[in-house]
Amino acid sequence: MPEQTDRTENPEHTLVEVRGFRMAYGATTVIDRLDFEVVRGETFGLLGSNGSGKTTTLRALLGLIVPTAGELTIGGEPYRPGRVRVGYLPEERGLYKREPVLEVMTYFGRLKGMTAGDADRWSRSWLERMGLADKARLALGKLSGGQQQKVQLGVTIMDDPELLILDEPTKGFDPVNQRLLMDIIAEQQRRGTTLVLVSHDMAQVERLADRVLLLKDGVARAYGSVADVRGEFGGKSLNEVFLEVYGTVGLEEDAA
Repeated sequence: MPEQTDRTENPEHTLVEVRGFRMAYGATTVIDRLDFEVVRGETFGLLGSNGSGKTTTLRALLGLIVPTAGELTIGGEPYRPGRVRVGYLPEERGLYKREPVLEVMTYFGRLKGMTAGDADRWSRSWLERMGLADKARLALGKLSGGQQQKVQLGVTIMDDPELLILDEPTKGFDPVNQRLLMDIIAEQQRRGTTLVLVSHDMAQVERLADRVLLLKDGVARAYGSVADVRGEFGGKSLNEVFLEVYGTVGLEEDAA
């Protein structure tokens, strides 16, 4: 069990903090006494198999579910819209599929506090960059899954979020579009955006992340810088660390 008391020397540098987080549904404990933090400007990998507790943690952090115990804060307080700009790209996408693409994007831009004109200009620029300018008047549901994902990514980052949470962002993307996404993530990193990256692609996480947290059954099994976690496991790659923590039996059960 890794020590979870790793803290920055200056608490003001911490953007996300989770302390003593526990989530139980009846007799079933999904998350058990979880502690971690995300430092401003870093890229943080939140890792684990399906059912490990990643999505539960994100939902509790964003106030979508109430924790059984513990404190989860963004910017020193429980999250509330408007105080800290947060962009969240969930694994399960959800936009208004019957509405025209451009109208969907500008609508969400207005919800994020942009003027109608700014939201329209930003959305048109994004669609042009994504090769979707000719789809602006089409109903969103008529786009392919990958094209819809590009639109939702644009909605996620259009207000220049301070904290960007990407849950399996490359899901459904071909290699060309994966490269495009990596370029966008790199742009966000250069801007100093704090990123939380949820991914099953350990090689991708190893390239992008400063620090990682590996969950299994709602408990942290590894936590720290990529170098420290690899060192704790004898210099193994993150992919090998993942396999050691879960083992083939655990992965087979998870896939069942």
